[in-house]
Parts: sequence; C-alpha cells; structure tokens
Amino acid sequence: MKAKLFINRAMDDDEARAFDEKSLWAALALELLAKAALARVSPLLIAEPTEDGSNLLIASQLIKGDARFTSVRSWTLFIRCQKAFKPFSQAEATAITNARNEYLHSSGVGFTAIPQSVWWPKFWAQATILIGALDKEIEDFVGLDRSGIVERHLEQNSRNVENRTIALIERAKQRLHQHREGTLPAKVAAEFKPGSDNGADLRFRALETCPACGSDGWLEGEEIDDTHIEYSNDTEHSVPEAFVTHTIQAEFFSCPTCQLRLDGIELIEQAGLPSTFDVDGDPSDLYDEGDYGND
Repeated sequence: MKAKLFINRAMDDDEARAFDEKSLWAALALELLAKAALARVSPLLIAEPTEDGSNLLIASQLIKGDARFTSVRSWTLFIRCQKAFKPFSQAEATAITNARNEYLHSSGVGFTAIPQSVWWPKFWAQATILIGALDKEIEDFVGLDRSGIVERHLEQNSRNVENRTIALIERAKQRLHQHREGTLPAKVAAEFKPGSDNGADLRFRALETCPACGSDGWLEGEEIDDTHIEYSNDTEHSVPEAFVTHTIQAEFFSCPTCQLRLDGIELIEQAGLPSTFDVDGDPSDLYDEGDYGND
C-alpha cells in the first residue's frame, strides 16, 4: 500500500513536481515493492539479522514484544529479488537507488543524469517484474487510468516482452514448486488453485503444452483468421461430406496446472507457443445464407 502511495505521487500530473522529485518517489516505491515481494514469501527474507536474533524471531512470529523490526538494506533486497524473481536485475535497481541517494545526500545531479524518456522505461522494466512476483497486474498497482502510461513506457524497452514473459513463466514454476513441496505461504496458497480453469473464456480454444510446467494448457482466440474445407471421396453419396477447419489467431494462453497466464500475442510468441491454432468447424455454417427478410 505504501508503494502504491509513492508511485501515485510519482505519476501525479502536478506540473510543480519536477522529474527529480517524481523519480525520487518512484525509487522509494521500487524498494518497497521489493520488500513486499520478498515478504509475501516470508518476512524472514527482509529481516536484518541481529546478534540476539530478535529481528528474525519477530519475523518468524516466534516472539512478541517491544523489539524493533529492522529490514535489510536496498542492495540486499535487490540481490535477493534477482535470485528469486527472474529476470529482475539487481544492477538496474541499484542504479535507481544510487541516484536516489545521490539526490538526497550529495551535490550530484542524481536522476537528471538520465533523460526521462530513458529513465522511466528502465524503472518500469524492473517494477513490473516485482508486481508479477506479487501476483498482481499493472492496473492493480497504478490504477486502470494510469496503466496505459506504464504500457507506453514499457513499449520503449526493446527487451520488455522478453523480460515480462520470463518473469511470468518463472513465477508460475516457482508457485507450483512451492505448492508441491508444501512451502507455499498461506496467503498465496489461498489464491493459488491448481486445476482450476483460469482462461479468458474466448470463443475458440485448443490444447497446447505449457512452457512453464509441461502440462496441457489452453490457447484461446476470438476471431477466425482462415477457413479450410476438404471434401470426402465417398462415391456412395451424391453430395460429398465436407470437413471444415478454422484457423484461429491466438490471443491468450492459460495453464490450469501452474496457473500461468499469457495475455497477448507478443507474450505467447515469446514463450515459444504457436501464434495460431486450428479448430473443427461446423459444415452447416457453409450453407447458412442468413435472413433475407422476405416475410
């Protein structure tokens, strides 16, 4: 919630708020997102160890009291996120934090050393990975009205589609592994329901192997891209039987087993899935002449 508060300040349309101030709020939001993503797995991942172990004991909920819970430094957060949430980059995130420290504690130029048109795509490339690690969407973080702004920044990053696809697949693998090992945190376990249909309920669907877990998933699409008709060679009937096949443009992929969801042809193709799929059509549709209105 605090990260959402800070990112809203960073995205305010207030002209009096300069880029360096907006990027400061965004940098703080990124660090909080990293804490939230790690703490969702276990608070132990963000607790700073102390000699008497109080922080770790409090984080594990073994003790209560007046002892202060101190979290680890941003560098530690980011290196743990890099290991846990691929393809998060500790180097990119640390560069953002270093600019924040320079802005606050020195006379250096800080954020203004990089043009806004370059800085924001770099920021959102890392932030969206952490949003995915929280099992959330961009609109959950910034709101539906501002999600388009984020998407436009991401489109400027040539590796955005690759990074987002990797992040979604790795997160699906991670959740399924934790579920099978019985180590999935209770809050995540309540939301993670292997075996349930998590599709988009589009008009057409076909089975396809999941790139995350290897189970059967569903490619879905709404529009018919092409139609192919074959006729039987059965000479016993005066009218040969027609076999209709529709080619559908893939728009969505979902896996009931690991709950992976890939929304959009770019993510589908990046994951190595086919961009189209075939479904059987109804031959009667070939002879549907519609309503001529001759009442």
